[in-house]
Amino acid sequence: MWPGDEAGPYDGAPRPADTGAGVNGDHRTPADVDDATVEALGSLSKALETVERARGALYGFHQLTGTADFELDRAVRLLREAGHDDWADRVEEEILGRNVIPGHWTFQIVEAYDRTYYEPFKDLERLATSALAGGRQHLYEARLKAARRTSGHPDHTPGPA
Repeated sequence: MWPGDEAGPYDGAPRPADTGAGVNGDHRTPADVDDATVEALGSLSKALETVERARGALYGFHQLTGTADFELDRAVRLLREAGHDDWADRVEEEILGRNVIPGHWTFQIVEAYDRTYYEPFKDLERLATSALAGGRQHLYEARLKAARRTSGHPDHTPGPA
């Protein structure tokens, strides 16, 4: 959960301290990690989460374009059945199987995005978390959870039962 759509991880939200109270052990901030580092890693994590969503949209673009291309088979068939061979030929020759950008089908765009942006970003985020926080992820969210939970409430436990 991130307060504000455009804000950094702490913008507009309380900056909960990691007192250890109510923070699950796997998400407790290591003693040598300061608040500024938690904020920076939270922002890096938020950026990666946004890239994950962008990647999902890119896969949606890929699948929707492919679905449209396969629907063209039906359109060509129906145009021929309706006696419009010239239009069927035009659809088949000009649009069916066409590159979406010069030299690329959508799968090639997805592969290039993964190779040149997504995978390096994901690797760097993992390395930064490992180097700066002992590999502990979601320290900011764990702090928020601890600050926002109601102590003693059965649905506000610090971790799984």
